[in-house]
Amino acid sequence: MARRALIASTTGSAIEWYDFYVYGLSAALVFNHLFFPSSSPYAGTLLALGTFFAGFVARPVGAMIFGHFGDSIGRRGVLIVTTLLMGFGTFFVGLAPTYDMVGIWGAVILVVLRVVQGIGVGGDWGGSVLMATEWNSAKGKRGFVGSLPQFGSPLGLITATIVTQAANRMIPQESYESFGWRIPFLFSFLLTGLALFLRLRVKETASFEEAKRDGAIRQAPVAYLLRHHWRRVLQATLMRAGQHASFYIFTTFVLSYGVTSLGQPHSSMLLAVMLAAAVSMGSTLFWGSMSDRIGRKRMLQIGIIVMFLFALPYFGLLNSGVTALMVAGIVLSLVVHDMQYGPQSSFIAESFPAEVRYSGASLSYQLSSITSGGPAALIATALIATFNSTLPIALYLMGMCLIAFLALFFMPSVDHPNDEITPVPAPDRQTAS
Repeated sequence: MARRALIASTTGSAIEWYDFYVYGLSAALVFNHLFFPSSSPYAGTLLALGTFFAGFVARPVGAMIFGHFGDSIGRRGVLIVTTLLMGFGTFFVGLAPTYDMVGIWGAVILVVLRVVQGIGVGGDWGGSVLMATEWNSAKGKRGFVGSLPQFGSPLGLITATIVTQAANRMIPQESYESFGWRIPFLFSFLLTGLALFLRLRVKETASFEEAKRDGAIRQAPVAYLLRHHWRRVLQATLMRAGQHASFYIFTTFVLSYGVTSLGQPHSSMLLAVMLAAAVSMGSTLFWGSMSDRIGRKRMLQIGIIVMFLFALPYFGLLNSGVTALMVAGIVLSLVVHDMQYGPQSSFIAESFPAEVRYSGASLSYQLSSITSGGPAALIATALIATFNSTLPIALYLMGMCLIAFLALFFMPSVDHPNDEITPVPAPDRQTAS
């Protein structure tokens, strides 16, 4: 069952993130033409990315809703519902009418479906991580095990990029903007079926069943979490600032910047991001495993420092005008990003007791969607439009790294790489830092 849980968590996570990323790719590449045709290129991109941001705003809502049920009725059932939400939301984006069909109502429908997607993702991440880590609490391997659902993110990105790239290459540009862009969204119907099949075959985690037998289930876990663990939620949220902002700059903003400002073709930018995602699948697992050796907090600290130092060279590589250097910058960006991303899930899950672990991990993880991840591509696009320079974007990313480092500094090193997974002490016995 432990192996089945790992496969279901990782595959399900990959499919969920496929749904999320395929929207981000389309928002960066074609939605400005399809849903905001009367705007300038930069304004249209901002508006298209604004609909993308709507999903991020919805993610904490999904975390609170499904965190409540995940801690009160179980992880497994919640994952089934979030899979359906995400899958249907994505499928119907593929059927959404454009501006030419219904005017501004096309964008309204897009935002509503994006909110449905966001609620599904907001509730899914915590369940995927807990399904993997609570079924696989082997000594000295929690960092690696926790990185497997994270591995689903680059896998979902590469799948979304492959499907989008295939549709882009096989269909002429005029036809692609007419109907070809819908294919990656409609394809999610098959992927959702696969995710459901895998997740239905997994039983409830032993950790939750034990808590239920011991009468440790709380009727209002989110309220208890915010009353007794609000500092930890805030710390974990801010700790993700550098990683989360950088990811959407490295994978979403870079697409629109490469096409609009650097004059690169859509296909070339998609291939570069796809190559980066392929490398990221390995680096996510590597850094997660490394955290089992040196500790998750130390690994995260190193990752934040490296990201801070990488911000300026990254844009130097992009702006070099040399294709090989540009591709190298895009690939390296995700390797650096994964130094934080790989060990992050285990670190966050270990920061909360079992009775509110789903709510705590989900809410802190998804709140950063509003504070760092969601606005990142919007802020970067606005900065390049205002200053016509990538230096302000690099400084913005460095600032987010400083916030992350400070938040992490005040969090305890709750991981014990050679011990079995154990609940965090009750709030009255926790240290302040």
